[in-house]
Amino acid sequence: MTSAPAVRSLPTADLSPAERDRLRAFLDTAYDGRFDEESWAHALGGLHVLATVDGELAGHAAVVQRQLVAGPHTVRTGFVEAVATAAALRRRGVGTAVMTEVERLVTGGHELGALSASEDGRGLYAARGWLPWAGPLAAFTPDGVVPTSTGAVFVLPTPATPSGLDTTARLVCDWRRGELW
Repeated sequence: MTSAPAVRSLPTADLSPAERDRLRAFLDTAYDGRFDEESWAHALGGLHVLATVDGELAGHAAVVQRQLVAGPHTVRTGFVEAVATAAALRRRGVGTAVMTEVERLVTGGHELGALSASEDGRGLYAARGWLPWAGPLAAFTPDGVVPTSTGAVFVLPTPATPSGLDTTARLVCDWRRGELW
């Protein structure tokens, strides 16, 4: 990496068609072809954090609004989607730069931050103060609330987080197509 990552954030509506196409291709590559249409849809409609290095897209994350129920609290949540760093630039500060902006957006506008962490990402999130959710996970579905299973959900308390948030309580997400978490 010849220069530090430059980071900007913008809503999906401000991405040009060409920028959307480049972003989608970047995510397809970063996820080794496992970034499907539903994953793409989950990343749209919120704010995108884009990191570039020497003018090339190097990292991304999207913050989208979701409603989660954490124990007795319904919380307006900045849910983080489509976190990716270019393979050649991993472990070089791009992910840290992206997450610094993500956390600014989450703590400035939501009651809670949340994300579903890959095995590779868990260490980064824990080191940055995200808390692993230890309680059971569930989802509101057309058939009612049903238990879900996922790798690992992490949360980031914000100044607006309800007092007494218990990370061992049940955490319920809203319904959507594809992966729920």
